[in-house]
Amino acid sequence: MTTTAYVMEEAAKRKLPVFVLDRPNPVNGWQIEGPAIDKESMGFTGYFASMPIRHGMTLGELATLFNAENKIGAELTVVPMKNWRRDDWFDDTALPWVNPSPNMRNMNEAALYTGIGAIESTNLSVGRGTDTPFEQVGAPWIDGVQLADALSARAIPGVRFYPVRFTPSSSKYANEECQGVFIIVTDRVALRAVRVGVEIASALSRLYPAKFQLELAARLLGSRDALARIKTGDDPAAIAASFGQAEARWRLLRSKYLLYP
Repeated sequence: MTTTAYVMEEAAKRKLPVFVLDRPNPVNGWQIEGPAIDKESMGFTGYFASMPIRHGMTLGELATLFNAENKIGAELTVVPMKNWRRDDWFDDTALPWVNPSPNMRNMNEAALYTGIGAIESTNLSVGRGTDTPFEQVGAPWIDGVQLADALSARAIPGVRFYPVRFTPSSSKYANEECQGVFIIVTDRVALRAVRVGVEIASALSRLYPAKFQLELAARLLGSRDALARIKTGDDPAAIAASFGQAEARWRLLRSKYLLYP
């Protein structure tokens, strides 16, 4: 989405038209979750200030919003999809799955990505370099059984955890054995993936305060207030609930740019 915004910015300077062929949001177009991005966290991974991590829009809708709200002034044409509805997940479309990224290989990974990706800039492996990226997290300094017990005790809706060992072939901790947890999605409608990321970060901060580098999550999670609350030991469910005002503001802003029922 940021590449699209940058293209529009440059095209506007050169008076070139921009065409966006819209495509489904793989994790549906109605669920919204996460904090608004701090100004300090804005950049390629966070282009628009008030947008939460899970934005509930399509690329074409986002392009229209960016163009209007940031006053880019591009000559934008969005070619809309046919027959897509906001409550569709990608597997509801009957379209073939094409990896949007080498490490985004299936719907489970897509469902978890908004939460697990939000903490991957820490000293934690999120499974890159394994067959199941974003479905497992770990590090050489983690006790997988201990972490699985801590997370399971939280009874987080939509997911279950079990302890694992894995050795990434590339990326973080390449060729080092990691312990951690595998995440099973049991109910993707009940799942709040950003809360799952907050829960994992909170558990690691509590269990391994001298090892886990929580502060490195600032750019991708996007909220220094949320990080501060994790560090002080606030209840992760309460932290996730505190995103509600930002989510409501985004829902109102985005409403005038939605193209699909």
